[in-house]
Formats: sequence, C-alpha cells, structure tokens
Amino acid sequence: MGSRYGGLKQLDPMGPNGEVVLDYSVYDAIRAGFGKVVFIIRRDFEDIFKEKVGSRFAGKIEVDYAFQSLDDLPEGFSVPEGREKPWGTAHALRAARQVVKEPFAVVNADDFYGADAFVQAAKFLTSTTDEPGKAHYGMIGYPLKNTLSDNGDVNRGICSIKEGLLDGVEEFVKIQADEDGVVRGNNLKGERLPVDPGELVSMNFWLFSPSFIELTEDRFIDFLKEHGQEPKSECFIPTVVDALIHEDRADCAVLPTSSTWFGMTYPGDKPMVVEGINKLIKQGVYPEKLN
Repeated sequence: MGSRYGGLKQLDPMGPNGEVVLDYSVYDAIRAGFGKVVFIIRRDFEDIFKEKVGSRFAGKIEVDYAFQSLDDLPEGFSVPEGREKPWGTAHALRAARQVVKEPFAVVNADDFYGADAFVQAAKFLTSTTDEPGKAHYGMIGYPLKNTLSDNGDVNRGICSIKEGLLDGVEEFVKIQADEDGVVRGNNLKGERLPVDPGELVSMNFWLFSPSFIELTEDRFIDFLKEHGQEPKSECFIPTVVDALIHEDRADCAVLPTSSTWFGMTYPGDKPMVVEGINKLIKQGVYPEKLN
C-alpha cells in the first residue's frame, strides 16, 4: 500500500492497455537479456499480485517470489512492541536471500526506469566480477531535479562521485522545494539541509553480485542493535552500500543512462507517468500493447 499515493500504486494501470509500470520494467529487462525476475512482496499481497502481475510473465521469464515479513529477523532479535512499519529496503532484499544466487539488479516496482537503464545494467552485470576481499557493484544514477514531484516531498539517496565511482551516498527524506524556492531534505539525523538539484541520486536501481546479500546481514544486525527499538527506523540499501565503500570492502560504479525516469509518489503524479509512457510509445520505444 502506498501511504502517500493512497492505494496499490504498483497495480494502478498506466499504459493504454492496462499495463502497470512494472510491466514495462520486466519488458525492458527481458529485452536487455535478464532471465529471471524475483518479486519481493508482502505475504498478504501474494494472491492479488500473482493474479494481476506475476501471471502476465508466465512463459516469458522465470518468475519467483520472496516475502518481506516484519518478524523475519536474525537470530536473537524480535519485533519490538508497537512496531508496524517494515524494516526498509535492505531488509526487503534480505527476504530474497534463498532465491537470489546470481548477479542481480534491484528496482522499485513503482518507478519507471527506461529501456537504456536495463541495457546498461545487463552489460555491467555480465562483465563484472568480484575480487577476493572486494566486491564490485553498480548503480544507475539520475539527476535529483528530474526525480522530484510537484505534488509533495520525496525520499532519495544523494550520491557523491569520484572518477566514476560512488564515493558515498546519503539518504535524505522529505525532499522538496521549500517556500523560499530552495530544495531541501532531512538527513537521517533529522537535520533539514539544502541539496543540489543537479546531484545524482539513487533511485534504487542497484547492480549487485550475490555477495551483497551476505554482506548486508552484518550491517542489518548493526542497525538492529542501534535502532531496532525505534518504531519507524529503516535500514536502507544506500546506507549499506555507503558503509561497504568506506570499509573498502566494495566499490560501486555509477552508470550513466539516456533513459528518462519517472515515478509515482502521489496521485497527482499519475498523469505525468501516463503521458510519458504514451510519448515513448509514439516514439517507437514500446509497442502499443506489450507482448
């Protein structure tokens, strides 16, 4: 459920024949050479998701499922009283640890990333391998100014880059232009700071080897020790990547793409997404009806 969107935005039709955003992502992934898709969902979402989304890809690509559960925690930890919010994107990815054993990409179900982004992702994943003691990951980056919403604030991982590699990523929430026109966001300390609209941000299009899931476990345990009793704390993938970079256990290439990103945070974002998809269909990037 999208709390700000007001419904199941992952299942809200955007294409001319009832396609949802995720249909286009899987279509692009198949064209780029991906051979498997794993949907990470809530267990109570399973039946409707398989009926409305998963069934569309039968016979086109291998499909598997992983289920994010609040009580799926490392040994020795339990859900604190009153906790209802999921533990964040790193915890969601952890839920797929039994079904992901190969190099993989991570995307959000409600973000439109564009065909070229998947092409660049496939090229990276098929040409990059980890070294002993150091993993090599990748990320598709988009300018912050192209990912803001006119209808409210957004959350983004803001990147610093050196020589094509991610030097660090800091998660900001509630990013929007304030009344004075300056774009600001709150860092994880709660400080509201100006952010450069031209900076590249993570839209959670990550490229990982299987080692990332293993390395995430220790970071998630550290997170639970420090923040596990907070009712709304979350462990984000960008935060884990940032920690691994600064421990010199991984690097992360930032890959440019010619694709345009758009997504849905609020109901008012839908017309922009529909218009963007229709424009790409007219340009011949997508067929009128996805196969």
